[in-house]
Amino acid sequence: MTIQIRKTYSGINPEMLCDEIRALVQKQGIVIGETKLQTYPLPSGLTQSRITLVFKAQTAQKKDGGYAHIISSPDGGTKLLLDLDEKLIPQEAISNIQGDLDFILGSYEVKW
Repeated sequence: MTIQIRKTYSGINPEMLCDEIRALVQKQGIVIGETKLQTYPLPSGLTQSRITLVFKAQTAQKKDGGYAHIISSPDGGTKLLLDLDEKLIPQEAISNIQGDLDFILGSYEVKW
């Protein structure tokens, strides 16, 4: 079963968000596998970026325990989608990540 955490932020740099996610998951003992940054040009001349982080679970097989997808838009908005496999990542770690995100980045979050 996969737990999803979805957040929309305003006025936050996507690279800073990536670094913060990296620090929060490593604090919970989750290993960061691959990190991929892609930048796309828009017709307006501005750019949009996409960052993907792969989390590795602390198992003998080092299976993918989840992913973070960060997409920025030219208007200053940044979307975050965390997919975490609760079979490989303990519920306590998932709750801690979500709580830390809310505390550290809550003032940037767009409430719908």
